[in-house]
Amino acid sequence: MSRLPTACIIGAGISGLSMAKALKDKGVSFDCFEMSDKVGGNWVFKNVNGHSSAYRSLHIDTSKERLQLDDFPVAMSDPDLPDYPHHTHVAKYMSDYCDHFKLRSLITFNTEVKRAERLSDGVWRIELSTGETHHYDSLFVCNGHHWDPRWPEPPFPGKFDGVEMHSHAYIDPFEPIDMRGKKVIVVGMGNSAIDISSDLGQRGMAERVYISTRRGAHVMPLYFFGKPADKGKTVAWLPLLFQRRFLEFLVWMNVGKMENYGLPKPNHRLLDTHPSCSGIFLTRVGSGDITPKPNVAELDGNLVRFADGSVAEADVIIYATGYKISFPFFDEGFIAAPSNQLPLFRRAIKPGIDNLFFVGLAQPLPTLINFGELQAKWLAELMTGNYAPPSIEEMEASIAYDEKRFLGHVVKTPRHTMQCDYDLYKVEINKEIERGRRRMRERGEKPWIVPRAHLHEGNLAAAE
Repeated sequence: MSRLPTACIIGAGISGLSMAKALKDKGVSFDCFEMSDKVGGNWVFKNVNGHSSAYRSLHIDTSKERLQLDDFPVAMSDPDLPDYPHHTHVAKYMSDYCDHFKLRSLITFNTEVKRAERLSDGVWRIELSTGETHHYDSLFVCNGHHWDPRWPEPPFPGKFDGVEMHSHAYIDPFEPIDMRGKKVIVVGMGNSAIDISSDLGQRGMAERVYISTRRGAHVMPLYFFGKPADKGKTVAWLPLLFQRRFLEFLVWMNVGKMENYGLPKPNHRLLDTHPSCSGIFLTRVGSGDITPKPNVAELDGNLVRFADGSVAEADVIIYATGYKISFPFFDEGFIAAPSNQLPLFRRAIKPGIDNLFFVGLAQPLPTLINFGELQAKWLAELMTGNYAPPSIEEMEASIAYDEKRFLGHVVKTPRHTMQCDYDLYKVEINKEIERGRRRMRERGEKPWIVPRAHLHEGNLAAAE
């Protein structure tokens, strides 16, 4: 009887859960290691692993119809789920998914992968926080990319006498510090920045709230004509030019120009950055509860000077400046993502390393949740010998094409190195699976990954 390759999955967020479910469906033996005591990753509020960036008021800005998994519609978790679920709803949805497909017993909780090393024969040597060492034929990296705070680079000149914190640490206006009656500057213009400034801008919370940004941003409403804004997303094959024009018209009809609210005029077109979405931010700004400011120029005691020469007194600065892509279990000389750049074939495979896969390492529109499920089903086909990737040269050519197509028009910042369109990606992955099946037939049905881990000692999955 032929032996299937074994797998190690790092993380039990939604990408890790999707990968575990896909491998389980195909009969592939795997071990899934999760640092926390719960599944759900970033959506587990105050996750004991310290990696969650969820704040108390957080709602996902993707509608329930667009975020749901193909194998587990949201109604199976909660038929009364609101259009835009709260983080507790999303965490429960992931936990219910885990239990529905009987995955919980297959996950090793409270266990961190400390080191992942690829041996000379291609087998992965995995060292755990428990002191154990195991070996696997393949490695699936599902550790997420919204947990390692990225601070302003370079740091703002000068010294600030108040409290400086990253949005990763923000819980609510009272935690980690009580910001009632204080003057707060939020740096950034992404979703976290506009959410947190809206949170603090409520009357009776912070005394003054400023939002500082290097460039203007298009703030999209959550609803168009009473329906979730992403529910009627244009079809995948419609060229970006027409998608952009149609969306720009809808945004203009619903909220008008950003300058009308006193915000800086964006120096880029809609969809040139990851959209910032909010149903209350523009009202807070228009009501004077949040004061827009340009980029910080200098810190001076309890004063903050801005690029336009204006000065504001501040007690707290919250840096909503994004996250770094990090793989603490890899040697930097092996795999790293400087400036958040890690080009991958179909956002999953590094050419030349045939048994290493990244799941959920993308910034897809509209959401990452079902993107991971799509990748997991594709990669499970590879693990069972039903699919073979193209050659290294073909993968590199495809990466270059996709980087130009998905990233060529976006603003060049570390936040926008992994953009892609989910609907288009789904169409192309389905086509790629068919091409990969033809490659398998052409090469005589030889498996892509040769099982070798069973030759090493100390492997849980391989021993089953």
